[in-house]
Amino acid sequence: MTYIIENCANGAESARRAQEGGADRVELCAGIPEGGTTPSAGEMRLARRLLTTTRLNVIIRPRGGDFCYTDDELSVMAYDIGVARQAGADGVVFGALRPDGSIHLEAMRQLMEAAGGMSVTFHRAFDVCRDPFEALEQIVALGCDRILTSGQEPTAEEGIPLLAQLNRRAAGRIAIMPGCGVNAGNIARIAHATGCHEFHFSGRSSVESEMEYRNPRVSMGGTVRIEEYSRDLTDPNKIRAARKALIEG
Repeated sequence: MTYIIENCANGAESARRAQEGGADRVELCAGIPEGGTTPSAGEMRLARRLLTTTRLNVIIRPRGGDFCYTDDELSVMAYDIGVARQAGADGVVFGALRPDGSIHLEAMRQLMEAAGGMSVTFHRAFDVCRDPFEALEQIVALGCDRILTSGQEPTAEEGIPLLAQLNRRAAGRIAIMPGCGVNAGNIARIAHATGCHEFHFSGRSSVESEMEYRNPRVSMGGTVRIEEYSRDLTDPNKIRAARKALIEG
């Protein structure tokens, strides 16, 4: 079995670190606390320049929250797909739902047309869709290359039963890629229990800020307190450890 490790990179620097750790592919995101939003054109271009051996996918998500998009938001998404293409991305990552929890086929066809031959991942909108098996068949018919999913559970490890069913039903027509809570300690178990061969995880560690002067009274998040003197970056050692666990598992 040839395994593929995709790193959820929160910027070009994390993308570079993912490549250093041996990631096969990066999903470039901004807005990680919101579940991932579209990164800037600058992040896309720099990540593409830095990634010489690792493929680059870009999430196309105009905001956090649900996956029921307005016509204006879909226009933004189609434009951002074009920006990702111009930046040299290998693929894009998106998903759209109707208010009833079904796949928004018309919106998806519009976005698939904009993607025009790029690799497409249907992201974790899948985890809040109404009927995962109906959605699987529709996403296959749309021509997507993979589905990123936690098996409609809080973590992929908890979602193993559905992930295994989805992988069996997919029967090689599309890749089922477990994500959320995947790490070196559980990736081999998830692989063996589901039969999946692509895995998505962040593998980040906290890096202390270089700021020497600090004003703890002021928060850039306003009333929402956030950590402003450290940041999380992809840890190459965590990528290596997951790869090793898969090989030895």
